[in-house]
Amino acid sequence: MSETQTSLMNQQLDALLYQETNLVANLANASALINDTYTDLNWAGFYLYNDTTDELDLGPFQGKVACMHIKPGAGVVGTAFKDQQVHRVANVHEFPGHIACDSASNSEIVVPLTKGDRQIGVLDIDSPSLDRFTAENEQELTEFAKILMQHID
Repeated sequence: MSETQTSLMNQQLDALLYQETNLVANLANASALINDTYTDLNWAGFYLYNDTTDELDLGPFQGKVACMHIKPGAGVVGTAFKDQQVHRVANVHEFPGHIACDSASNSEIVVPLTKGDRQIGVLDIDSPSLDRFTAENEQELTEFAKILMQHID
């Protein structure tokens, strides 16, 4: 996928969220869209930064039950948030400090969500397969996050 070509999923996200800025509604539909589009997932959703508690709180998601709170810098989710960089992990069991919210997860990709200079949280996607996520997935999901942030207040 070239930089000028937007994936079908990302075009669908932009259309789905048209004229809607409610954070919870948009994250709920975004996680459902990812879950419907990608195969071989066991979790797709969001953790939202709570500056009062300095934690990432569980947000809308599709999949198995999940950790409710994650500290910045802890596990893949917290590390991606703290570093403000995408983390694509082929084998989460080899990631230092991995948090096993679901023992069935073997690979993960986490994309930070920012709006302006405000850190919103992260998009987190888990798979039961090792090395599930590709560089193309990373590019598509990074664009997905940018589109999503255009549709929230």
